[in-house]
Amino acid sequence: MTAHPGQPLGKSAVGVGIATMLILSVPAIAMQFTDEVVWNIGDFAAAAGLLVGAGLSFLLLARRVGTAAGRAAVTVSVLTALAAVWAGLATG
Repeated sequence: MTAHPGQPLGKSAVGVGIATMLILSVPAIAMQFTDEVVWNIGDFAAAAGLLVGAGLSFLLLARRVGTAAGRAAVTVSVLTALAAVWAGLATG
């Protein structure tokens, strides 16, 4: 998903929502087949908030940089922050 300055943010935000639902479907499906994955509604809400927040942050920040190197830096930064918070919550 690329953020272009001329593209409406709403259309990109819908993409973030769809991507979030697809990512969260993985643990939801895994819970049906194994006892190793045990998430409750709070876990899904926290994960959804993190994923939507990271996705929207990326969209807003990527619009402000004009170069591919800048977008790469934004991508790495947002993914690193997401991974750090996710790991912190997972070890909790």
